[in-house]
Amino acid sequence: MVSKAVAKYVHALHLKKYRLRHEAFLVEGGKSVLELLRSGLQTERVLVTAEFAAKLPAQLSNVPVEVLTETELTSLGTLATNNTALAIARLPAEPPLQLASGGLLLALDQVRDPGNLGTLIRLADWYGLPGVVLSDTCADPWAPKTVAATMGSFTRVPVWQRDLPAWLATLPTDLPVYGADLHGDNVHQLTLEPTGVLVMGSESHGLTPEVEAHLTQRLHIPGRGQAESLNVAISAAILLDNFHRNK
Repeated sequence: MVSKAVAKYVHALHLKKYRLRHEAFLVEGGKSVLELLRSGLQTERVLVTAEFAAKLPAQLSNVPVEVLTETELTSLGTLATNNTALAIARLPAEPPLQLASGGLLLALDQVRDPGNLGTLIRLADWYGLPGVVLSDTCADPWAPKTVAATMGSFTRVPVWQRDLPAWLATLPTDLPVYGADLHGDNVHQLTLEPTGVLVMGSESHGLTPEVEAHLTQRLHIPGRGQAESLNVAISAAILLDNFHRNK
């Protein structure tokens, strides 16, 4: 069983203000913890069940590892059940936010659901995007639910949180800025190059007017049924596939 101090620390990291204060975050579930340990991110501590301990990398000499029961492990984290692992990791240093020539960045405007945010980060990983820019009104990319939803992509995809309209205003005027819009151009009739910025808004509210003012082209995904809208992660997947269809 972990000490009261460690338990208090783990529980504190459920909240954003303490993640920022301690510059640390939680990683839950065996797959995500193994991805963390294989990455370049710094790991402070690993908590595992006895059954999962055998799956840890052989060389973890600088990382404290403690073995707990499934009940103890579950009580520390945010998952309904956890029979594998939980880790504490250091928040990574933010790399420079530079848009390389020929690259496509994903930008998110007010995506407040951590599950959607994590899936979008995973999509960026799948399509090899250089990173994801978040409005300062998005969910916390280091919240446990967000990290879990990335399925390990949190270790590979740089994330920046910015005042999105202000950041878009700094981009070169000839750089394409695309946005999803019900009244935009039919994406299936376009030939798109994966260059510039693709901005996605929340499913319920779309893009804010301040962000929408910076778009150079609006993209529409035509549907044939009666659904009002698509989930933001599904929409992003369809649009990203169209950008990379001929690559």
